[in-house]
Amino acid sequence: MGAKTRTSKRRRKRLLHGSLWLLVLCLAVVSSYLIYSVISVKGALNDSKVSLQREANKSDLREKEVSYSDDPFSILLLGIEDYAKNTETARADTQLVATFNPKESKVILTTVPRDTRVQIDNAGEYTGVHKINAAMTYGQINSYGGEKLQLETTEKLLNIPIDAFVTVNFDGFRDVVDALGGINIDIKYPFWETNVYNKKRIDFKAGESRLTGEEALAFVRMRKRDVNDVYSREQRQQQFIQATVEQLKSANTLLKVGELTKIFGKNVKTSLSISDLFAIQNQYLKMENLKIESKEIEGYETRINGVSYFVADQQKLQNLSKELRTELNLNPNEPFKTNASFGAY
Repeated sequence: MGAKTRTSKRRRKRLLHGSLWLLVLCLAVVSSYLIYSVISVKGALNDSKVSLQREANKSDLREKEVSYSDDPFSILLLGIEDYAKNTETARADTQLVATFNPKESKVILTTVPRDTRVQIDNAGEYTGVHKINAAMTYGQINSYGGEKLQLETTEKLLNIPIDAFVTVNFDGFRDVVDALGGINIDIKYPFWETNVYNKKRIDFKAGESRLTGEEALAFVRMRKRDVNDVYSREQRQQQFIQATVEQLKSANTLLKVGELTKIFGKNVKTSLSISDLFAIQNQYLKMENLKIESKEIEGYETRINGVSYFVADQQKLQNLSKELRTELNLNPNEPFKTNASFGAY
């Protein structure tokens, strides 16, 4: 009996030691993967990092540098169209301003129509009234900085500080969606759009659908079909952003780090550092009650001197600016200034 007991104890001891070694091995593997992930992300971000060359590392509309861990802030999200020409300049095809308010656990997504009529400064010989998506091109042409001029022009439009930017080109957009395994979208109205890569038609049926990267790109870009009047490009872009946030919160993105880091570099540019990105992730992706609201600049489309523009409604733009300034903990009653061009000149 005693011998059996000792044998049983030795077996349990060996099993315990084996389990402990297995646990240590698992922890070592996970730790190594985490270290590899951080190094990979850091390396990828070094290739993607673009400095805004701002004095004191802050917007001119702020008194001090923002903390992404504690303060409210805004980021300009840009979808870049650079596939069509073998050129160094690019156009901002899609623009959204994401305003983060940690106190209210809220993010406001404001869509800026690409044809919005504004005064573009610091554009050299091109300084003057243009569509807002031309700012990036003119900033690149005169060496001011494409992303910098696009961001500053959008700041002036909304009269709010924008603290950072993230740009992604068509290839990066497609590849990120595919790396995440696709994005679930509840399509409100059926429509079709051309695939920018193979020029084939993509049909979108109403209802829940899981979109691939190429399908998602067509989904957010469509603007020339009649259905755009009731299911606007801005609405679809905001819907996509919300769906992506939910996907990031629920998906095991840690296991996709290797795939995602390969997409950075030439496809994704940002002024955010790796510590900034981790601070934002820790603050917002872990919020169970995170609220995402959608806003858009209201106005009308018209032709001026033969050029089609989107002209913002002055009073509604001022109201939107006040709302965003409140979210950013800034004085909402400060005199309203904007570079929006309202007149027909």
